[in-house]
Amino acid sequence: MRTVRESVLDVLRARGITTVFGNPGSTELPMLKQFPDDFRYVLGLQEAVVVGMADGFALASGTTALANLHTGPGTGNAMGAVLNARANRTPMVVTAGQQHRAMLTAEALLTNAQPTLLPQPAVKWAYEPPRPADVAPALARAVQIAETPPHGPVFLSLPMDDFDAELTEQEDRAARAAAARRITHAAAPDPAAVAALAERISRARSAVLVVGDDVDASGAWDAVVALAERTALPVWSAPISARVSFPRNHPQYRGELTAAIGPLGRQLAGHDLVVVIGAQVFRYYPYVPGDHLPEGTELVLLTRDAEEAAKAPVGDAVVADLALAARSLADRLPAAGSASPAATDEQAPSPGAETEAGDGVLTPLAALRAIAQGAPENTLWVNESPSNVPQFHETTRISTPGSYLFSAGGGLGFGAAAAVGAQLGAPGRPVVCVIGDGSVHYAVQALWTAAAYRVPVTFVVLSNARYAILQWFAQLEHAQGAPGLDIPGIDITAVATGYGVRAHRAQGAGELTKLVRDSAAQQDGPVLIDVPVTTEFPSL
Repeated sequence: MRTVRESVLDVLRARGITTVFGNPGSTELPMLKQFPDDFRYVLGLQEAVVVGMADGFALASGTTALANLHTGPGTGNAMGAVLNARANRTPMVVTAGQQHRAMLTAEALLTNAQPTLLPQPAVKWAYEPPRPADVAPALARAVQIAETPPHGPVFLSLPMDDFDAELTEQEDRAARAAAARRITHAAAPDPAAVAALAERISRARSAVLVVGDDVDASGAWDAVVALAERTALPVWSAPISARVSFPRNHPQYRGELTAAIGPLGRQLAGHDLVVVIGAQVFRYYPYVPGDHLPEGTELVLLTRDAEEAAKAPVGDAVVADLALAARSLADRLPAAGSASPAATDEQAPSPGAETEAGDGVLTPLAALRAIAQGAPENTLWVNESPSNVPQFHETTRISTPGSYLFSAGGGLGFGAAAAVGAQLGAPGRPVVCVIGDGSVHYAVQALWTAAAYRVPVTFVVLSNARYAILQWFAQLEHAQGAPGLDIPGIDITAVATGYGVRAHRAQGAGELTKLVRDSAAQQDGPVLIDVPVTTEFPSL
């Protein structure tokens, strides 16, 4: 008779999930017993790093990831990363061990007393199977839910004694049937709704497109570019973009909208129709009051996410597959003339782009330009330097799909871990992680995993010895004098070396470009490059 463990492995194989990110505890060992040769186990030294790596792996590979945590304490350690995964719309199954069923009522050591409540509301579904025979079918269901748009993490609590339990032939057949199921998600838009939107675009005096993360995530890039070029409309990115969803070097591209209500509304002045595709309306922060839209301006959202459609503060919405909707809309619209280029030359260098403040300290823009010059054209970028996002996009000008990852959740700890997972998920592409010296320490244990598994990530740490983004917020929120915003005395190259990572400190732009170029060209493990930079605050 086959065991629950064998049935679980069959479900994972059937779904193509053969990489397990984990940090094992005693309650997880039964699941990992006699670990099969066709699976890969990637060890993280802390559970938030485990989930962060799984996050990056899923986003880079376009598949569902599996993270295995240690009962309640491990789940608690990982919750910030699970929240990021939910915001990123990452398809992920999170499993955690549970105490032996015979000791659950007495709440013995390591019992997760309320396992389905602990991960809420960060997961789409949380479940503990009532019988050993239900473990494999529950896992199959979890994968289906994670992969249902909008994608997101799900959670399973699995008692440790279940895995050696034997299944009857009927139970085994039921598990195999659950694993074999396939669900296709492609909801075509209502033709009447598409026709009405096409009519509104045709009537508009000055329409504009705003693209969001789900354009890239859902594979709608080409369809949305074709729609933009057919209509010749200007294109903005939605604020705080976690993906690049439109070519940043395209003549119709205008930039990324600001994230505050009043200023964003003013940016859209002059447009009477805003068509948002694959974005929340909108990812606002900080709070700056004002009108969501200029007076007389209308908005229509195209989204796969019914919840996003419901919570938008303004406008109408059409819930449908984005690529199908964009193609259907383009088919109903006449071809427009050539689009006018952006009003400003975004290729021109910003003031101070090449300046150094002395002792080899670069401005963020100069550092990022040097990094971009050293990175290969097919680089997959991971960014967690929040105070330097505008300079990052100005210098990299990413123009291919699936090439940029940033956390949509607002919490730090994504970058270093996600970069390791992204390189494992897309081994044919160089991964360059641009990260702040504050951000890197939220998931610094990821450096060990990168070294231990010889994952060739290039980590570039922009070091200004402070939480620069928080100092900017302190100015904006009139909170000057708040403590805890400076982090002096940290030698990240020494930390990296201690984890087994080759580390350098760049002295000047030329050396930085060479270090990035050399690191991205090799496959012999990770490299960390520390880059002292000045502090520059973004404008609002």
